[in-house]
Amino acid sequence: MYDAIIVGARCAGSPTALLLARRGYKVLLLDRATFPSDMPLSTHYVHQTGTARLKRWGLLDKLAASNCPPITGNYFDYGAFTLTGSPPPAEGVQEAYAPRRKALDPILVEAAAAAGAELRQGFSVQELVWDKDRVAGIRGREASGATVTEQARITIGADGMHSFVAKAVQATEYDTTPPLEGAYFSYWSGVKMKGWHLWPRPYRIVFSYNTNDGLALVGVAWAIKDFPAIKADIEGQHMRVVAEDAPELAEQMRAGRREERFVGGAVPSYFRKPYGPGWALVGDAGYQKDPCTASGITDAFRSAEWLAEAIDAGLSGRQAMEAALAGYEQQRNQAARAYHGLTCQLAALQPPPPETQRLLAALQSNPEQRARFFGVLAHTVLVEEFFSPENVQKVLGGSPAGASAS
Repeated sequence: MYDAIIVGARCAGSPTALLLARRGYKVLLLDRATFPSDMPLSTHYVHQTGTARLKRWGLLDKLAASNCPPITGNYFDYGAFTLTGSPPPAEGVQEAYAPRRKALDPILVEAAAAAGAELRQGFSVQELVWDKDRVAGIRGREASGATVTEQARITIGADGMHSFVAKAVQATEYDTTPPLEGAYFSYWSGVKMKGWHLWPRPYRIVFSYNTNDGLALVGVAWAIKDFPAIKADIEGQHMRVVAEDAPELAEQMRAGRREERFVGGAVPSYFRKPYGPGWALVGDAGYQKDPCTASGITDAFRSAEWLAEAIDAGLSGRQAMEAALAGYEQQRNQAARAYHGLTCQLAALQPPPPETQRLLAALQSNPEQRARFFGVLAHTVLVEEFFSPENVQKVLGGSPAGASAS
């Protein structure tokens, strides 16, 4: 009997296993993949608040040693002007990183195992085991082909957007938004970026940053209405947009070399009820949003921390488990609501309304507020604080403008 079985060993599952194992719980960590392995659809960006958690967990030095350069600056080119700067640090940490998942995930998996979690790779979960109306464990197939059944006091789905656990328990989905944009990206050698670069344009956006092994990720996202037509000529459409909107980047790409195939897609946004009798959800299994704000990993880290705290409260008897997990959902939703709304607005890729254009233009001459604007995306400044009428008034230097976050 385990205290916790965690299905999925990547950016949500391994940290949850690590934190529970460090508290002395008996944890079984399962994944159908073997490590190291990549996650093709991940834009693999870790904001400063995510990096701060890695430092707190004792893993930041390993990430920094993975041949992945730190990112300390933002460069957002709006056409008429460019905003540059750095967000306020998180717990003294100024650096963001964009590690490939084949570099990051093994660090997390190995840390969970070193903390005492039992890791089984190449394990395919086939069904949940029930005790009346309560989840009591899992049944699945090991890499050897053997079918095994394992029991636990709580079973955790950390298995992403298409979560098997969420489907098996019929987790309620709410505040669902269909895909608003679709993106394709690949990796180039010979392209040197200074930090996190964006080129927002009406109904499309170019994005780029450096990652492991001297490569740069270069992507283009299109409004969902235009996305189906892109699939007929992904490379041609990708290069055309980069050449039009980011000509200096396109020049570097032509002088360099594309090293991997294009990957991409479009994803919906949603919240799912993240708990029930004997089960819980963490990371994208419980909360998913468009990748335009590059926050999936950062959110996975903090939700892992919150869930581990709730489960510890429940298993230790300090609090009834249902009440602890209800508190986890409330904490997650309260922290995510405003950022989720901002993400959905940005994902529509619509031209900013006039009041937002004025706000962005005013940031050119206000380095303190410009840093706070970047901090909104990095989770070091609250969305509702930066876009409050009082703060917008400070930026514009006039009467409250009520600028939206669009």
